Amino acid sequence: MADPTLQQLLREPRMLLAFGFGSGLSPVVPGTMGTLVGLPAIWLLALLPLPITLIVITLAAILGVYLCDYSSRQLGVHDHKGIVWDEFVGVWITFLAVPLTWPAVVAGFVIFRFFDMVKPWPICVADRKVHGGFGIMFDDLLAGLAALGTMQTLIYFSIL
Repeated sequence: MADPTLQQLLREPRMLLAFGFGSGLSPVVPGTMGTLVGLPAIWLLALLPLPITLIVITLAAILGVYLCDYSSRQLGVHDHKGIVWDEFVGVWITFLAVPLTWPAVVAGFVIFRFFDMVKPWPICVADRKVHGGFGIMFDDLLAGLAALGTMQTLIYFSIL
C-alpha cells in the first residue's frame, strides 16, 4: 500500500489511531504534528492519580506496539514517518508528575522532540536494533523517559 489517505484511515480504525487521527499525514514534520495532537491528553492524564496514569500510559504503549506493527505491515514499511502513536505515548511520559504550567508544557514539548529527533545514545541504538511494533514504540518510550528526566531535573533546580 502506498501512503494512506485520510479516507483510507477513516475506514481502518487501527491505522487511524497509529496515524494519530490523521496528524501523521502532515507533509511537513509528521512526528511533530503527531506530538502536538497527542499533547492535550496530558491535561486529562494529570487529573488522574499517578498510579492510574502509569497504568493508562502502559496500556497505551502496549496498544501502540500492536497498532504500529499492524500499520507498518499494512504499509510494507518499517516505522513509516506517518505512524505517530509512539509520539503520543512518548510525550505523555515526558509529563509524568510535571506541573502543567505553560513554560513547562513548551519546554517538555521541545525537549521531547529534541530527544525523539536527535536520538542520542541509547535511543539511537534502540532505533537501529529493535524492530517491529515494539521497535517503533521503544525509541519513543526512551525519548519520553529522557525528556522526563530532563524535566524533573529542571523542576528540581527550580528552572521550571
